Amino acid sequence: MTGHRLGATIITAVPLVLGFATPAGASSFYLHEQSIKAAGRAFSGEAADQGPESLWWNPASIAGATGVSGAFGAAAIMPHANVRDTGTQIIRPGQAPAPVGGDGSPPNPAKFGVLPSGAIAVPVNDRIALGLALSSPFSLTTNYPSNSWTRYVADKTKLITIDIQPSVGVMLTDNVRVGAGINLEYSHAILQKELPNLSPLLADGSQKLKGNAFDVGWSLGAQYVTPRVTLGLSYKSAIKHSYDGTLAISGLQGFLAGANGTIDTKASFTTPWQAIGAIRVKATDAVTLNLQAIRFGWAKFDRIRLTLPAGAFVPEEYRNTWMVAGGVDWDVSPATTIRGGIYRDQTPTQNGGRRDANVPDGNRTGFSLGGSQKLNAKFTIDLAAEYINFDRSTIDRGTVDYAGSPLATTVITSGTSKAHAIVLGVGGRFAF
Repeated sequence: MTGHRLGATIITAVPLVLGFATPAGASSFYLHEQSIKAAGRAFSGEAADQGPESLWWNPASIAGATGVSGAFGAAAIMPHANVRDTGTQIIRPGQAPAPVGGDGSPPNPAKFGVLPSGAIAVPVNDRIALGLALSSPFSLTTNYPSNSWTRYVADKTKLITIDIQPSVGVMLTDNVRVGAGINLEYSHAILQKELPNLSPLLADGSQKLKGNAFDVGWSLGAQYVTPRVTLGLSYKSAIKHSYDGTLAISGLQGFLAGANGTIDTKASFTTPWQAIGAIRVKATDAVTLNLQAIRFGWAKFDRIRLTLPAGAFVPEEYRNTWMVAGGVDWDVSPATTIRGGIYRDQTPTQNGGRRDANVPDGNRTGFSLGGSQKLNAKFTIDLAAEYINFDRSTIDRGTVDYAGSPLATTVITSGTSKAHAIVLGVGGRFAF
C-alpha cells in the first residue's frame, strides 16, 4: 500500500496529562510550560534558578534544599491557527492534475488544552536532595474536518507524553551544585488521514496509525551560585521512542479494496536533545535579570520508521534550532514579585517541500507577564500570561499513496499557516 513515503505522518502528534495540550509554548511539538513561575518570565532563567519548579530544566536546582518543597500548576493553552489552501492538487493514475477540493479554510485545527505540571524536592541532608518532576513536555494536537483540503496529508493527529523525572541534586561546595535525573517517558500516539480512491466520485478511504511506547532518557546539570550571580548549565538527552501499534485501512474500493484491514506494526522516532545555558544577575536587592538559551537537537527527528509495511517511513527532516529568552523578576515587597520576559524560538520544520499540515509550525515570539504572592511562610501562588505570535509559514510537503504501484496517487500540497496563542497559567509553591 505504501512505499518509501507512507501517505500519512505517524506520531507527529499530541501530549495529554489530565487534559489536552496543544502546540503553543515552544518549537514544533515541544512545550516549555513546565512551571508557572517560569512562564511568567518567558522561561528566561530556569537552568540557573533554585527550587523544584526548575527541576525539569536542571536537576542541580534542588541541591542544598533545606526542607520539603514542591511546585504545581496548570496552563490553559488557547491557540488559533488559520490554515489555507493555495492550490493543492491531486494526480490520480491516468488522470490530469485536479484541485484537491474540500474546505479550503477549515476552522481552527488547534484546540484548547490544559497542560499540568508538578515537582517535589526532599532533602537527605544539608547538601543532598532527592526530587521528582511530572511533566508532559511534547505536545501537539491538530484536528481537521474530514472534508478539509489537508485530508490526504493530515486529518487527526494526537500525541500523549507523560514524563517522570526522578533526580538527585548535590551541593559540592557552597558555590557549586550538580544534579542528575532519569526521564521515564510514556507516550501514546494516533495519526489519521484520508486515502483517495481511484475515482473522484467515490468517497475517501481512511488510514489510522496508533501505538504506545515507554522509553528512557537522562538529564545532567550544574550550577555556580553566588549572592549576586548564578550560572546554570544542563543537558537533556534525546529519547528514542519505540512504538507497538496498529495500522488500520478502511473504505478503499475497486482495485484498492484488498488493502483494507488492520496489521500490527512497530514505529520509532527520536525526540531532540537539549543543551541549556542560563544566567541570573541580581542587579539590585529587588531586581533580578535573567537570560537563557537552549539548543535543540531536532535533527534527530529525521524520519518515523515503520517495520510494516516493510521499509516504510515518514520523512520529517527537522533541523536543529535555538531558543533565546530574557526576563526580569522584581520583588516589589517581601511578599510580592512581578516578572516578565520575551523569547524568540525557531521552528525545526523547514521550507522547500518539508513542512506538512500535521505540524503547521513557524518561528515564534513569546511575550510573558506574571507574578507571585506569598500567602504565608509556607505557600506562594504563581500566575502567568503569555501571548505567542507565529510567523506565517508554508505547508508544502506532498504525499504519494500506493507508491511503487501503477495505482500511485500524488498529492501536491500548497498552503499557508498563520497562528497565535494565548496561555494563562496558575500554580502554587510550598515549603516546609
